Amino acid sequence: MPLYAVRMDVDLPADLPGREDLLAREKAYSQELQRSGEWRHIWRVAGRYSNLSIFDVADNDALHELLWNLPLFPYMSVEVTPLSVHPSAV
Repeated sequence: MPLYAVRMDVDLPADLPGREDLLAREKAYSQELQRSGEWRHIWRVAGRYSNLSIFDVADNDALHELLWNLPLFPYMSVEVTPLSVHPSAV
């Protein structure tokens, strides 16, 4: 399955009604995807409300669906980079 590097920058209003519930739903959904193996890695970008993640999904459409269903998606800027094996990789 293809791998994708995805950077997500979040701009969530501090006074958003239902903010805590939204964050709880985001955490539950992302952890479900991590347990399934589709969301292989997630790293915080130091000093920002951002992450850099690696996804292992069937295709572009599967990635789109997964990202579209993130509860925080409406508050994100998302940059997707498809990955392929480097010829010098060991």
